[in-house]
Amino acid sequence: MAFEEIIKSACEESFDDLRKGDKECEVEAIQKYILDATNIIIPNKNGIKLDAVNKALLEFGLSPAECLSINTNMADSSRMPVISKALMAVDQSDADLIIARGRLGLPGSGSLLVFMDFKGRILTVGSSPSHVVHKKPIEKAVYDETVEALERIGFKKL
Repeated sequence: MAFEEIIKSACEESFDDLRKGDKECEVEAIQKYILDATNIIIPNKNGIKLDAVNKALLEFGLSPAECLSINTNMADSSRMPVISKALMAVDQSDADLIIARGRLGLPGSGSLLVFMDFKGRILTVGSSPSHVVHKKPIEKAVYDETVEALERIGFKKL
């Protein structure tokens, strides 16, 4: 079944009160979407984050991402800065896949790394607590979040 049909079917199951959780075909469709993505971007001006994401992507046999150099500072004033940042990239690029990383919510709420498709739908995420809690260097936190996002949908390192 095609990706859009899988999404439509899941929505219809929910509307009809028949949804009983994720199906293997749904997870496989997300995996395939990520595997097939060739135009992957990260809305960021920080090469350290790009390098950390790409290190993880390559360990899972995925295509590397490129930087979309846009100013995402205005996203910090929204309720979920990382989602705003990712949607800015959806609107300003023709990427297949956007990987955005930013604050989860309020200052102090920690970070979220989100994989989003070209329509703005969230495919998977990885998260970390606030830096003052985990005390990891930025590259380690971003790498760990990327690995978590991929492993939560069944990817394995090569």
